[in-house]
Amino acid sequence: MKKRNTNKMDRRSFVKQSGLAAGGLMLAPSILSAKAHIDGSDVIRIGLIGCGGRGTGAAVQALSTEQNVKLVAMGDAFRFRLDGSYKQIQTELGNNDIDMSRLEVPEEHKFVGFEAYQKVIPLCDVVILATPPGFRPIHFEAAIQAGKHVFMEKPVAVDAPGVRQVLKAAEMAKQKKLNVVVGLQRHYQKVYQNWVEMLHNGVIGDITTSYVYWNSEGVWVRERQEGMTEMEYQVHNWYYFNWLCGDHITEQHIHNLDVGNWVKQSYPVKAFGMGGRRMRTGKEHGEIFDHHAVEFEYADGSRMMSQCMHWNGCRVQVTEGFQGTNGSAPRPGVILTRSGYNILDYDDRKDANPYQVEHDVLFAAIAKGEYKFADAENGAKSTMTSILGRMATYSGQIVSWDDAIKSDLSLAPKKYDWNAEPPIKPGKDGYYPVAVPGVTRVL
Repeated sequence: MKKRNTNKMDRRSFVKQSGLAAGGLMLAPSILSAKAHIDGSDVIRIGLIGCGGRGTGAAVQALSTEQNVKLVAMGDAFRFRLDGSYKQIQTELGNNDIDMSRLEVPEEHKFVGFEAYQKVIPLCDVVILATPPGFRPIHFEAAIQAGKHVFMEKPVAVDAPGVRQVLKAAEMAKQKKLNVVVGLQRHYQKVYQNWVEMLHNGVIGDITTSYVYWNSEGVWVRERQEGMTEMEYQVHNWYYFNWLCGDHITEQHIHNLDVGNWVKQSYPVKAFGMGGRRMRTGKEHGEIFDHHAVEFEYADGSRMMSQCMHWNGCRVQVTEGFQGTNGSAPRPGVILTRSGYNILDYDDRKDANPYQVEHDVLFAAIAKGEYKFADAENGAKSTMTSILGRMATYSGQIVSWDDAIKSDLSLAPKKYDWNAEPPIKPGKDGYYPVAVPGVTRVL
């Protein structure tokens, strides 16, 4: 393997330097109008931080908007991933007849390593944050301090300290009138928008029970490559380590939990649940559970029944439904009266792709100099909902929102360096320690 940058950086320095990198740009305009970008042109310059599949897709979607946009800088922990992303973006632009000049990332604007974000942010007007979510609070804070508009993927943190960091930066974004869109794309999907609006208008009365599911067969596993340090391997296979992913209840199921909160227009006050590992139990599956079942309670006493699992050969179900005092909404786009009469049966087959819509509306607002999107607060609180659920399943205890969000239990490593020790290490048998309900501390 190529020798990597081994400059050591502890967590405090990592956060401090993110602020220093941004500090020189604090006087940049809060809203970048179509005629007031970095060099006075109408080009909206995009920086991509995190060059995996989702980051690559988000970059292509940003470059597919109607505005005068260019991708000018890229950063990732691994060079091979950055190079693969660049080639895939080229391919996608060509396949969709998009002007190839929108991809303008010279070699000197391709950055690798834990510090790559510090070098990308000063070069752009809009930052796309798509690294593993454990890095999101640091990167988001740095982008907002630097006066940049942001598109960031969900979830926005993996622990309560990270959620609080994002909430603080979200307030700063509001003060600076910086647009922030979070990749909870159901908010930009017509079937959900119409459905939720009707539920908010009371068409089925008060919501008494919510049902949210992300039951699937699981996701990719990345094998350990020869010569990788333990830190490199965990970042490479990030989905299976909580300091990077937050477990799949946070990384995936947040979508459904967020819809539950959206419909209720509130966040849970406590949670109780169970979970564990039944099928995905190998060394390569790190420390995360393969199933969670959580009962969330809201302040009005209503419940949200939550399930998520990674089990092969079982029923796949990714959806949401609601029961009200005067009817039901059994799935997105469908609403029934108490007697079963159909009030809504929405056909979304001709609707625009919500993944594209969220970029279309973001870049349209930026080009017009408008401040329209402030998704970070909800993104942080729906992320916290998922973390609350994980705390409940890992501990086997009832956990309150107030206790959970005040927790100082950080999952972050002490140093961000390829040769540093990650927060969790395998035992002599190669297996990673896994949470034990009734024993594991979560607060």
